[in-house]
Amino acid sequence: MKLETPLNCPYCNPQKDPEQRIVFENEYCLYLQHPKHQTILEGSGLIVPRAHRQTVFDLTQEEWNATYDLMQQVKTYADEKYAPDGYTLGWNVGDASNQSIQHAHFHILPRFADEPYAGKGIRAWFKSEENRRPGR
Repeated sequence: MKLETPLNCPYCNPQKDPEQRIVFENEYCLYLQHPKHQTILEGSGLIVPRAHRQTVFDLTQEEWNATYDLMQQVKTYADEKYAPDGYTLGWNVGDASNQSIQHAHFHILPRFADEPYAGKGIRAWFKSEENRRPGR
């Protein structure tokens, strides 16, 4: 697992990437959209704490509250701009969950009825026989 430090973490330093967009922000968190990383599901983005927190389990109460506030703001924005049919929301924690950047980040993914994977949310992974651990 690659550990980011605040000096090399892309979420601690979004200004280092000229394409990174800070769409909304508050005292504790940022809502980011990047044209190269959110290319498949229109309108998707991430809420990240301003402070370097490795996982969601490390957030303070203030950061949780600020995440909630931004999530509501993002939903209003996405509903108006993209008119999705639903949302998938989630946190990945650790390599087994596919957390590729070791700074807590909350995915907000607008979902559309005409997507090839419409109707496939997080349950598709934990209800799929193909994902059963060997010998279990």
